[in-house]
Amino acid sequence: MNQSTEQAREIFEETLRQVQVGRVVRGQIKCDGKALRLGTASVAVEDLDQLLIVSVGKAAWEMYQAVRESLMSEEHPEIRAVVITNQGNTGALPGTRVMRGSHPMPDAHSFAAAEAVLSLLREVTSRTAVLFLVSGGASAMMETPLDPHISVADTAAFYQSLIGSGLPIAQINALRKHFSAVKGGRLATARARIQYTMLISDVPAGLPDAIGSGPSLPDSTTLADCRVLLPRLKALPPSVAEFFTGPLCEETPKPDDAAFDRAHWDVVLSSEHLAEAAAQAARDAGFYVEIDNTFDEWEYRDAARYLIERGVALARQHPRCCLISVGEVGVALGEAAGEGGRNQQFALWCAVELERCGIRATILSAGSDGIDGNSQEAGAVCDHETVEHARYLGLDAKVALEAFDATPLLRAVGASLTTGPTGTNLRDLRMILFG
Repeated sequence: MNQSTEQAREIFEETLRQVQVGRVVRGQIKCDGKALRLGTASVAVEDLDQLLIVSVGKAAWEMYQAVRESLMSEEHPEIRAVVITNQGNTGALPGTRVMRGSHPMPDAHSFAAAEAVLSLLREVTSRTAVLFLVSGGASAMMETPLDPHISVADTAAFYQSLIGSGLPIAQINALRKHFSAVKGGRLATARARIQYTMLISDVPAGLPDAIGSGPSLPDSTTLADCRVLLPRLKALPPSVAEFFTGPLCEETPKPDDAAFDRAHWDVVLSSEHLAEAAAQAARDAGFYVEIDNTFDEWEYRDAARYLIERGVALARQHPRCCLISVGEVGVALGEAAGEGGRNQQFALWCAVELERCGIRATILSAGSDGIDGNSQEAGAVCDHETVEHARYLGLDAKVALEAFDATPLLRAVGASLTTGPTGTNLRDLRMILFG
């Protein structure tokens, strides 16, 4: 492992330390025994009988723990909660039901989690505060179709079609919102005394209702948008295709809906925080740093070319430099995809380009959630020698790329980046380092 490769790993690890969820969440929730503050909104404790909390996504447990810690020192309304997470080893807290939600494909656990949330929200009255804690991954972890006859298997196949489509996340989630009974604002409740949603963003800036498919926020997308997108999906189950043209496919709640009269929401962590944390870690390591998110949601090969070309240009002016980008790249999967994810596909394709062009550089691409596609890796760190190393081991990088099977090769050459679930989800981080 060369020095730049090791430094790239250290920068990523330090970045994750700087975007931990607890500190930010604790700053948003306060109770002094008289008033409960939720973001910038507040309500008198004497006007409340209960605080219902729905926490869902890859940061669900960390967000919920931080809320409980914020409230534990003062008198507060009775708390009842459903926490839906893909993490194990969660603790036990009074009034709290912890459930497993599957990701990236929904399963029977996801359906059970959705029913538990709907059951909890049926208890809302005018003396209830409702708190939603939503982070990336929520879409798959909590799901039940508007059409109850659509099976778990067909729902999972629908999600597989979405993931393999190469569509941007906002368009994927537009389809999920209109399919689901627990997305696109359908969990908002007009009867609550106050409703507050705290969001950790894994989507482009300015799209809060796309985070977790916006379970409690007004929806900015429409059925018309969905019907334009549907022809781009492959292998769509007949039951799902029929749903989108049938009477059960209703429009989602919009901003003028009464459900949002007492609703508030804030994005408390986003990919911008991720980029700034990475930039500071790279500066501390002695690199000149620039951030460039121009190629967010581009097709991964176009994005790779841009990152390399832009990095080479920067290195002419600053020989020891680091170019940082956050967001996601599009990878349209083949019919028989192997083990991997968009970050590993991107990093390995960059490695092929670095060798082809004779460019000495290091590339890191990784998910801030610690999970990349259907693998156990967060991503990968490659350089100009990665492809040659693979060749020495009898492995062909181009064959792996064509099969969307990057993980075995990257593991073999020691390029895998493995963190385990990080408890946050702020999109992907990409870096190219020179010097």
